[in-house]
Amino acid sequence: MQNAGLDETQAGIKVSRKNINNLRYADDTTLMAESEEELKNLLMKVKEESEKADLKLSIQKLKIMASIPFTLWQIDGETMETVTDFIFLGSKITVDGDCSHEIKRHLLLGRKVITNLDNILNS
Repeated sequence: MQNAGLDETQAGIKVSRKNINNLRYADDTTLMAESEEELKNLLMKVKEESEKADLKLSIQKLKIMASIPFTLWQIDGETMETVTDFIFLGSKITVDGDCSHEIKRHLLLGRKVITNLDNILNS
């Protein structure tokens, strides 16, 4: 599933005049598009390429986050879950693009580590 034909398509978002339609890390892939139709096309391309490699998409693991209203999607009779945020490579991505959520989350994580270290150092 290295490429799944995603590099050949014009779907995606424009970043510095380059078209970006996916982020991949290990076995995770995030698809990005400007419209609902583009995203559906990208997802179907990944599904088709997966099936060619004798792999099956886990619909239960697929999630959709959109900054605009869209219709509920179904693949193979299963409805895909919609979310308002998700964690990607340790960072929280939100539908409103507000990074204050992420800053607060990291501060809380840091505070938890310091508290645990304090317990160890004071024992």
